Amino acid sequence: QVQLVESGGGLVQAGGSLRLSCAASGRTFSSYAMGWFRQAPGKEREFVAAISWSGGGRSLADSVKGRFTISRDNTKNTVYLQMNSLKPEDTAVYYCAAAPSITTMSFAEYWGQGTQVTVSS
Repeated sequence: QVQLVESGGGLVQAGGSLRLSCAASGRTFSSYAMGWFRQAPGKEREFVAAISWSGGGRSLADSVKGRFTISRDNTKNTVYLQMNSLKPEDTAVYYCAAAPSITTMSFAEYWGQGTQVTVSS
């Protein structure tokens, strides 16, 4: 069992940066791949980024490549999403997820409650 709690969302101007954190509870955090998804109003949830259990594998959506970075610290049971050069279209609720692997992230077993990111133009 893994519980996930996101933090770090907020309001930022276009071009700014935010770092989201997802703190996990449970002894098996380091055995899960972790991911970030987002959902904007009126749109379906979409994949943003994922990282393997070791941190050696990463995947990013094309829309955020070159701007977002995903990382994890297994000693702190935390995964991060560093978001730079933010655009208004990045506005969404961002969700953290845990899955057995990057390739199964869309079918993640565990989800956080979400954190709002709003980018003003």
